[in-house]
Amino acid sequence: MLETGVQTHNIVMDEDPAAGFRMMKEAGFGCADFSLNMYLKNTDLYRYRLNGFFSQSVEELERFFTPHKEAAAVAGIRIHQMHMPYPNFIPGAPDEINGYLVKEMAPKSMEICRFLGCRYIVVHGLKVRKYYGSEEAEWEATEQFLHTVLPLAKEYGKVICIENIYTNSGGHIIEGPCCDAVKAAERIDRINAQYGAEVLGFCFDTGHANIAGLDLERFVRTLGPRLKVLHIHDNDGRADLHQMPFTFTITRENHPSTDWEGFIRALRSIHFDGVLNFETAPVLNSFPEELRPEALHMIAAIGNYFAKRIAE
Repeated sequence: MLETGVQTHNIVMDEDPAAGFRMMKEAGFGCADFSLNMYLKNTDLYRYRLNGFFSQSVEELERFFTPHKEAAAVAGIRIHQMHMPYPNFIPGAPDEINGYLVKEMAPKSMEICRFLGCRYIVVHGLKVRKYYGSEEAEWEATEQFLHTVLPLAKEYGKVICIENIYTNSGGHIIEGPCCDAVKAAERIDRINAQYGAEVLGFCFDTGHANIAGLDLERFVRTLGPRLKVLHIHDNDGRADLHQMPFTFTITRENHPSTDWEGFIRALRSIHFDGVLNFETAPVLNSFPEELRPEALHMIAAIGNYFAKRIAE
């Protein structure tokens, strides 16, 4: 059956990474989604604040993450994917902020990905449509950023994964970058052909798809083999809540808010062979600390349920 994974945020702590990776293993996970984005948070970036973490040399960053790498190996957890900090560009921000993101954060994220032996790294597209005027112009800006790190992906044998994300407009949730599966598939194929290697893939986010009103089944079927990693989580259709699947319903008869049946059918139809990865860190803050292991067990159980259904 397919392997299951979960993001390390709210589980693996820098002061004792071994304890977190053990907790993941004991809950039933075999893979980790390393939350690199927590080392340079978007909430700080939007306030034009840099913490200097990625100002460290590659050697210093490797020393910092050595305990994490060793603890994962001891626990039997494979670091399967990670998330590059975002945003990668902030309209109106000082040049020193945007320059730092391209010249320091992005390439050093790739170095950390290499050091941790991680195959996939997720990158958000630039949310600049309202500034640049069209989806095509937004993608051109995103592709320009991607070309700063794609050569490293080819050199290190990594796959950068673009992700469907949402944006806000006048208090409404609308489609953000990479929400058109047909365009995404065409762009991935073109760029991979350009590099002569599989350097670009897709990360499908179920929660973002749900609040943006996307058809999960059609989207996944359209992506086909370009789908490399997953961000599985649930919401009420109105906010990006990152809860475990089957948490929300839209009827008193408990019809799920998210089309999990369509999601399962689609993964089965494209013969998905990756990891059923859960981006559910907020779930762990919803429970008392003493119940975190039980919450993780439940998420792992849902992953195993998905795996069995997909294998049918």
